[in-house]
Amino acid sequence: MKIISIFSDFISLIYPNSCEACGALLVAGERTLCSTCRYKLPRTSYWLQKGNPVEQIFWGRVPVVNACSLFFMSKGSRYRKLLHKLKYGNKPQIGVALGQLLGNELAKVADYANVEFIVPVPLHVKRQRKRGYNQSEKIAVGISQATGKPLLTDAVFRQQYNETQTKKTREERWSNVSDIFAVRPGAEARLAGRHILLVDDVLTTGSTVEACVTAMLKAADCKVSVATLAVAR
Repeated sequence: MKIISIFSDFISLIYPNSCEACGALLVAGERTLCSTCRYKLPRTSYWLQKGNPVEQIFWGRVPVVNACSLFFMSKGSRYRKLLHKLKYGNKPQIGVALGQLLGNELAKVADYANVEFIVPVPLHVKRQRKRGYNQSEKIAVGISQATGKPLLTDAVFRQQYNETQTKKTREERWSNVSDIFAVRPGAEARLAGRHILLVDDVLTTGSTVEACVTAMLKAADCKVSVATLAVAR
């Protein structure tokens, strides 16, 4: 083990690991994010607050049991750039690491204790093939690792290839995603009567999550909670 540790330290000297948020060199025990960036993460603590602003986004639109986001996303912040790297920079490890942070918080809260499955918002197969992975699934992996709740990745799918949501108004976003999600034939029984945690990366207007929840609730007695990494300020 000592030899392995020495070899690992030697490799780190040649190929140093740096924080994905600020670029500082990581020290022993740090992965993906440095301790400073983890500490400065602008957490919402909404998982501790019933009727929080994230839940309010869905009031009158679609019934969710609980809803929260890990941190606030502000224009120009290092954490917005971090999410951009997760989504477009081939950095799936960012999703897993941040998912673990979110999962650690949810594991402490009774409102999320009876979640039975974790479902990531699916990408269309064409977009996932181009990107190489589904960023929401990577986040869900981290949450699963932290909470011990199993993943369910094949029950819901995106049946239409839609345009990106970037720079669209709320009405345009809903028009762009309505009816694009569906439960796979035969999978409704797996969702029926279950409490599902639906996971996505960023919450802005909530249109994508709303459309996915709407599709899932077609399964009898299915209950859905929502967790995202970030919510736009």
